[in-house]
Amino acid sequence: MVYPQAVLDALTQDPDAVAFEHGPRQVTRAEVFDLIGRFTAALRGAGVARGDGVGLATAVTPEGWAALIAAQVLGCRAVGIRAGLPVAHLREVVGDLAAVVVDAASETPQLRATAAGAKLLRIEPSLLEVFEEPVPCGRPDDPGWVVFTSGSTGVPKGVAYSFAALTAQGVEHRPEESAADLAARYRRFLLFGTLTSAVMITHLRSCLLAGGTVVIPEDLPDFPWILPRLDITAALTTVPRLYRILDVLRTSAVDLSGVRMLVVAGSPVAPGLMAEAFSRVGPGMQQAYGQTEAGKLTVLTPADVAAFPDALGSVGRPCAGVEISVRSASGALLPAGSPGEIFVRAPGVFTEYWRNPSQTASVLQDGWVRTQDLGWVDDAGFLFLTGRTRDVVIVNAVIHYTGPIERALAEHPDVDQAYVVAAPHADTGEAARAFVVAAPGRSADVVALGAVVASFVGEAAASVTVIDEVPVAPSGKPDKAALLGLIG
Repeated sequence: MVYPQAVLDALTQDPDAVAFEHGPRQVTRAEVFDLIGRFTAALRGAGVARGDGVGLATAVTPEGWAALIAAQVLGCRAVGIRAGLPVAHLREVVGDLAAVVVDAASETPQLRATAAGAKLLRIEPSLLEVFEEPVPCGRPDDPGWVVFTSGSTGVPKGVAYSFAALTAQGVEHRPEESAADLAARYRRFLLFGTLTSAVMITHLRSCLLAGGTVVIPEDLPDFPWILPRLDITAALTTVPRLYRILDVLRTSAVDLSGVRMLVVAGSPVAPGLMAEAFSRVGPGMQQAYGQTEAGKLTVLTPADVAAFPDALGSVGRPCAGVEISVRSASGALLPAGSPGEIFVRAPGVFTEYWRNPSQTASVLQDGWVRTQDLGWVDDAGFLFLTGRTRDVVIVNAVIHYTGPIERALAEHPDVDQAYVVAAPHADTGEAARAFVVAAPGRSADVVALGAVVASFVGEAAASVTVIDEVPVAPSGKPDKAALLGLIG
């Protein structure tokens, strides 16, 4: 069975159940299956064939997702095209695509000009007049999905999954969770943002495989009120959004008893913040750690912390099928409790960085993904992260990881959030520029906090700036490049 056969099977098992709820519109599983068949016919009619690249530039709609699945039915390379990309990045993403599916909300003159070599297929009734039974024909080793990163550090990086990898993926879960647990969790999953997000697409698929309904709000989600209003049982959030959720919950009563999974991921979460989130949100609150290249790897729940209090500073224990090893700089395996670089192995990890064999070889090694994250695993199997191999400040030729500095600042009672960025420095090569958001009702003392930073890198290379709010990148993560822009 080749992907997306499992998805098609799930849609036909309960055809009258609602697959998507889009505002007042409800789309049954049978209707979604029909949409996939019509997009399959439309793409084939446009001359698209197995092995071609198909771009998806659509809003978050049932049609946008059905078009993506149809491209994969035909054995094509599905590529999400995020709105608002700079021309240079857009050119890299559209590359040699054979066709691009667009809707009225996403078609722009810039996209038309940059993708001029591809056939532009507009989602409208005339495009979907013909139905073709969707029969997957992808070859296992061919790329079936390429997810491009934001390109915040340069040219966007294409993370490619083969059809074999997509087939191996299932519903990400902890080993102790049953099918009934997953069905309850994914009964109503909140989908928003963009269909170019790997994590959103993965959870969307998990929801449908678990028998649930994907709920698309009409407007931008107003967390946390949207959760009880739309009876949401599963949703994703970023760390900056979690801060805003907690701001609301500190002063307002919001019934979150129906939430089975509110997962925060994408960047480190301070232990104090996680403890407050567990307390205020309840048992459905989770912290997850993962990567585009490998999917969701670990989960931390309130139950974990209740049983193992020291796990609060961790990112949890591995999901089903995930293996974690910690290695030294020379590649030697390290025992529990010893810090090193994190390597992971899981079902359906990425196959390659698109057309970049040297970068692929540096990260994908004998079936293991080199995460480029640093940390250690304790005797109970909890993973603790300490930083990233690339998040460093080099002061007087000495490497300092920014993760420990951020954690030290975040532990100060006056600090709510802390971020450290390397900046050029005439005397020391680089300096540690720290940016902090004060804790509610408190005032951050830059002199005292500067001493914390100086204890790591020295006084000459340390500075602290207090900000009201951290800028956020399109990915939803803190935008460290924008932080440097705040100081000119």
